[in-house]
Amino acid sequence: MDLTTSFLVLLLCLVWACFHLLTSNSKRKRSAKLPPGPYPFPIIGSILQLGQNPHQSLTKLSKIYGPLMHLRLGSIDTIVVSSPEMAKEILQTHDQAFPLRLTTAATRALDHHATSVAFLPIGSQWRNLRKICKDHMFSAQRLYANEGLRQEKLHKLLQYVQECCVNGRAMDIGQAAVVTSLNLMSNTVFSVDFADYNTCQELEDIIRRCMRVWGSPNLGDYFGFLGLFDPQGIKREADFCVGKLLSIFDDIIDQRVEASRNSQARKTDLLEVLLEICDGNQAELTRDEMKHLFVVSTSSNFLVSPDFSPSV
Repeated sequence: MDLTTSFLVLLLCLVWACFHLLTSNSKRKRSAKLPPGPYPFPIIGSILQLGQNPHQSLTKLSKIYGPLMHLRLGSIDTIVVSSPEMAKEILQTHDQAFPLRLTTAATRALDHHATSVAFLPIGSQWRNLRKICKDHMFSAQRLYANEGLRQEKLHKLLQYVQECCVNGRAMDIGQAAVVTSLNLMSNTVFSVDFADYNTCQELEDIIRRCMRVWGSPNLGDYFGFLGLFDPQGIKREADFCVGKLLSIFDDIIDQRVEASRNSQARKTDLLEVLLEICDGNQAELTRDEMKHLFVVSTSSNFLVSPDFSPSV
């Protein structure tokens, strides 16, 4: 048997072994008590059935398989909930039975998933961060204290709209909404503006890139072996964006700490409150947790932009 024939035989054996492994795993997993759903194709699963508009495809599939269905996306088993009643059962009635948060290669950038309240599983760390958010970020006292700030940012938005009308200049409504929302958040937390209506600043651009990479489909998430190679560069981009944001927040925190040492007057924003918690004896909040909390709070403001809304 020559070298070429030996190579072909070995290759066929490897292909058969891989196919047998994939099909046996699929059969074992499908033997579990999973909701009904379309039968998956080998290797790719039901990815092709999602099409270009997944939300529309899922609506059609739910009419066939019901409000709770199973989809296999690559090597990932996914449960899809398509009715308010079923969502209430999972998210409210039986929320303790579903404590895990889905993480992707992008959300795992620089261990963001391990310190962010958005991705932590339910546990003591998550409860502590949630309590801090509830007591200091979303409390009624904080809401009332920011009433004047909200009026100021709304007034600036109206001024910008009037300026565009007078000059006959087209206005990007999504961009204006993002700038207003982001500046309201940044003043609440840091007492500074992060964005401008007429220019795209560095931080605004980084946050946009971060949101885009978090929302991009990644082959490495659905086919585990591809995650080692990062063929789309998703992980590299996420590492850069999250790292840049953390670096910016590090600088802001350092500047505030230095200013507090040199001045008796203290600000009343959220950063000051969180720094006091960090310096407390009980160590309820670490500096890393605080920075990753800022990543979540700044990025969430871009959800109002049409750039990050699904096309219908």
